[in-house]
Amino acid sequence: MAAPQVGRPTLASIAAAAGVSLPTVSKVVNGKQDVAPATRAHVQKVLEQHNYVPLNRKAPESLLVDVVFTALDSPWAIEILRGITESGLEVVVNALSQSPGTDWVQQLIAGGRRGAIVVTSRLTPADQRRLGRSRLPVVVIDPVDMPGQDVPSVGATNWAGGLAATEHLIELGHRRIAAIGGPEPYLCSRARLDGYRAALDRAGIGVDPQLLRHGNFHHEGGYEQARRLLELPDPPTAVFAGSDEQAFGVMEAARQAGLSVPGDLSVVGFDDLPMARWSSPPLTTVCQPLADMGRMAGRVLTELITGAELATQRVELATHLVTRASTAPPRT
Repeated sequence: MAAPQVGRPTLASIAAAAGVSLPTVSKVVNGKQDVAPATRAHVQKVLEQHNYVPLNRKAPESLLVDVVFTALDSPWAIEILRGITESGLEVVVNALSQSPGTDWVQQLIAGGRRGAIVVTSRLTPADQRRLGRSRLPVVVIDPVDMPGQDVPSVGATNWAGGLAATEHLIELGHRRIAAIGGPEPYLCSRARLDGYRAALDRAGIGVDPQLLRHGNFHHEGGYEQARRLLELPDPPTAVFAGSDEQAFGVMEAARQAGLSVPGDLSVVGFDDLPMARWSSPPLTTVCQPLADMGRMAGRVLTELITGAELATQRVELATHLVTRASTAPPRT
């Protein structure tokens, strides 16, 4: 005799016991007609054997998950969310406080969803232990730090993107190339700046500490750091801004300083947000497949919920340079 199941049976556990797919069990539970009679009878028998009762008969069970943003305040987040919603999941969007003393993991667990996609958040060892005890399937997109082996994550090839952006400026003839990363602890920011350093090293150009800055990935961070860079006695002729929003801030700082882009200052961003092609001038940037990252996270979370074995715990999608009109050779 099989050991009794601990806790309330789920659609995923019923599907595994019946040897059918999760959508098939969902159709039977919700009274859909497009299931073969023999399969329907088999699934119903397994449901009865496991004493399965829907949480709410008026609201049939589905793949309803939380999507948790540290902050939902940028076009970057909207592109990620667009991809997640296209993955087939039903989502509830939250922006959780990261203030001291806030147990955001407990808030997440208390939501009672089938799983969660967490975007740009820090998972401490204590967070990961609580998530492990809860058995809540979680996928992290673009984490601040690399999560432990038990937490799948999705990101992009940030190092390669930083390398490509800087090599593009070097090939144009620039040697005074500044970089404005995001917040120092962010994994993606560190990787992009490492790619920047690698490109300079390959070209035999030393890294000038005065030209290496950190912003906040938003317009204000790019603007403030660019303003300071342009006030240097020997200012840069090009800036790798680390994000599109920071690049727009850099372009505004150049405009206010009476400089033209790209005549006096070349600018490269990172993300390829939809408005990058409509800026003035259109922005040269590293395309980060944000919507694809969201779709991939949704796919990985679905596999976790249905009990499938993951091929890998870390997925990185490729970046590539998109050359537009914000970069040109430096003035002689």
